[in-house]
Amino acid sequence: MNIQWYPGHMTKAKRMMQENIKLVDLVIELVDARIPLSSRNPDIDELGRQKARLLLLNKSDLADERMNEAWSAYFKEKGLFVVKVNSRAGTGVKSINTVVSEACKEKIERDRRRGILNRPVRAMVVGIPNVGKSTFINSFAGRACAKTGNKPGVTKGAQWVRLNKQLELLDTPGILWPKFEDPQVGIHLAMIGSVKDDILNTEELSIKLLEFLHVQYEGILTQRFGIQESEETFSMLEQIAKNRGCLQKGNELDLGKAAGILLDEFRSGKLGRITLEVPEEKD
Repeated sequence: MNIQWYPGHMTKAKRMMQENIKLVDLVIELVDARIPLSSRNPDIDELGRQKARLLLLNKSDLADERMNEAWSAYFKEKGLFVVKVNSRAGTGVKSINTVVSEACKEKIERDRRRGILNRPVRAMVVGIPNVGKSTFINSFAGRACAKTGNKPGVTKGAQWVRLNKQLELLDTPGILWPKFEDPQVGIHLAMIGSVKDDILNTEELSIKLLEFLHVQYEGILTQRFGIQESEETFSMLEQIAKNRGCLQKGNELDLGKAAGILLDEFRSGKLGRITLEVPEEKD
């Protein structure tokens, strides 16, 4: 299963980010805690290599907490500042200001030596589509959010947001990269919804997910769907269709509908807290 998706507007968005990177002190990168490596755009590493880096494990409430801790340790060892967040509920967001100050300590001290006091840290917020950047910014900003127009770097698809006197954010569109070298990356991105479903074979994708869940989270499918788990993944999809009443004309099972239900319930967390990647496997 080889999934590739790179709409033309992403090229424009990447070019805009390249033009604006010189305006910022910090790159805040959001990744999906369920697939922390697959949801990292390698272009962003190149883009932000000379900048302070803060990585947010977003949607951490949907991910396996043991794996959240393992991935936090993994990225900290790589020299990144890391915070686990649930942007929708606001969990972890309050701690970010402190971490930003720590990440940009050198810049703040350099300003102070030059007699520049209270100049806000400028941060670019980046990430792939559907990783939750807008939700994070709204949660972080709260009612104090104010757009700061008439500044260099404000182009269509990006905007400056002043959070407080200490921090300004440059919001950017979600972008992928032109080619997923590892097919598993495309599969993981499709599973969490960062690739449009209408270009996917959702039945095939759901069978991949069933295979993973049966091995790594045994019993979770029985608990949620009341099915008999086995290595026969196609049979499990059929059981889900039967138990959820997914029928076509002539009383035939609608496997496409069953696949959609499985993917939706995984994405929304109804299946439980699941992480698709383990640090040791990807190092």
